[in-house]
Amino acid sequence: MAEHLFDHIRPLLAAPPTERIAFIRAPRWIGTDAALAAHRRLQELLERPASLRTEGLMLVGPYANGKTMIAERFVLQHLGSAPKRKAWILQTREGTGLAHFYASVIAGFGAPAAAVRSVSRLAEQVDALLQQLQPRVLIFDEFHNALRGRSRDVEAIFAFLRRLGREYDVSPVLIGEVAVYDHVNATQEMASRLQALPVPRWRYGEPYLALLDTLEAALPLARPSNLSDEALARRVFGLSEGLIGETVRILVDAAILAIHDGAERITPRTLSALCYTPLSERRRAPLRQDLL
Repeated sequence: MAEHLFDHIRPLLAAPPTERIAFIRAPRWIGTDAALAAHRRLQELLERPASLRTEGLMLVGPYANGKTMIAERFVLQHLGSAPKRKAWILQTREGTGLAHFYASVIAGFGAPAAAVRSVSRLAEQVDALLQQLQPRVLIFDEFHNALRGRSRDVEAIFAFLRRLGREYDVSPVLIGEVAVYDHVNATQEMASRLQALPVPRWRYGEPYLALLDTLEAALPLARPSNLSDEALARRVFGLSEGLIGETVRILVDAAILAIHDGAERITPRTLSALCYTPLSERRRAPLRQDLL
């Protein structure tokens, strides 16, 4: 019975639909090769010996492809595992300049910003927090937000990242789109400090089909959907455009619809009923015209 599901998922079939839907909606970790490789490298940064010239990472790839979840899971795994927290994830705020960047660091540490928002006062507060918290790895999510300003502002931010290693023995990890890779590799000084770990779009093939099988086994539907069958797999891949975040979203929405309509499986008809617009086509979608 329900051989298409993981052992720990099968008991959920007896739960009320509301509980199954809540489970389906919950965030889920998918241990892809890229994700596991990133975790291994992050762990190495956490365990490295002290250095005056620390190395770091770039986790680079398209939007909606799981980069943030990789970082968040790593940080969560290490909460409470040491007397002092050593890995932090900081959300890089939108806006240009060093003041915005320092404000991101302060907010990421959970501290209130200085009343006077001058660059020098913010810098003093950041230094005080680094001395107090003594982090080992700082992960800057959506780092491309910091690269939209003047070149001198961007260079000041990179100078801060270099100072992290020299003064505080911190390894920076930059998460973002391809702009992060381009800016870092514009100079040998930064390129030599930050190793690139790509999180690329999926290509259609056996690894993607295996991903679909894994997701199907984790969605508590009573009947098998056979998501890796050619026609259905091609349909999901086309709608998701090879992005793991979009793939998960499509299948979550389809699974919930399959519970509501009683089909208990995802079919081509289910996908059609979603009226799902791929990410690259949303600017041209009919819905946009209705908003004008």
